[in-house]
Amino acid sequence: MTPGDKKRKKIYRKLRNKYRMVIMNDETLEEKSSLRLSPMNVLGFFGTLTLILVGITICLIAFTPMREYIPGYTDVHMRRKLVVLTLQSDSMQAKLNARDVYLENLRRVINGEVGEADSAFPEPVTTRYDTIRNLVRTAEDSMLRAEVESQDPFSLTSLPSAPPGISSFFFFTPLKGTITAEFDAATKHYGVDVVSGPNEPIKSTLDGTVVVSDWTTETGYTIGVQHGNNLLSMYKHNSALLKKPGDFVKAGEAVAIIGNSGEFTTGPHLHFELWYNGTAVDPLEFISF
Repeated sequence: MTPGDKKRKKIYRKLRNKYRMVIMNDETLEEKSSLRLSPMNVLGFFGTLTLILVGITICLIAFTPMREYIPGYTDVHMRRKLVVLTLQSDSMQAKLNARDVYLENLRRVINGEVGEADSAFPEPVTTRYDTIRNLVRTAEDSMLRAEVESQDPFSLTSLPSAPPGISSFFFFTPLKGTITAEFDAATKHYGVDVVSGPNEPIKSTLDGTVVVSDWTTETGYTIGVQHGNNLLSMYKHNSALLKKPGDFVKAGEAVAIIGNSGEFTTGPHLHFELWYNGTAVDPLEFISF
């Protein structure tokens, strides 16, 4: 037998040695109770007690709200709440930014500061037609242009009733269809009603900046575009709006979908208005629907 085996056996015997723990009366030395113990029993008892305490602690932390009182232990739902709050704050900030843009555009419209290319929403830069823009117009070209425009029945320059600020514009038709109601200032019908097929896109008549994109009880989904020279176009009774306040749109770009929204409508159509310097003008004088 090796010395190591002897040492292990000696330790094992010591652990199994029996000891008696006696409780005695200090005055009479009367034995009250006694308990036979061994070091192995004591180690087993305290080991089992430790395991029980650890198990109870784990259960309290895992299955009861007491874990929230442990320093450094966060709520499992805290991250989800933080994400939701972050998304809500971002949404509120976006709405505030859109409202600021809307109010700024209205201020510019009222003050007459909105031009063909709003500085806050600049027109995208393109160089595709730079060669055409840089061409020098000759006297013969000007004479031929004037002759052709005078013979064109749809030329705005040949309309005597066209205001000077509008006669230079070439309008894009918002919607091809049938006119069911014309402009009549006497009955406060300040536009034209155009009927067309379902789900037809409504297009901006000129380049401009969207200043109104909202729902009203009377006109339903309504969108308004501010153009140059204090010219404003309104598109009413839509089923859906494709642009928001502050968006810059090009002539012919879809801004809404034809619909039948609002109280002042009896069927799917577009109610289109043109306002120049705060006064409604007849769109039929400038646009062929």
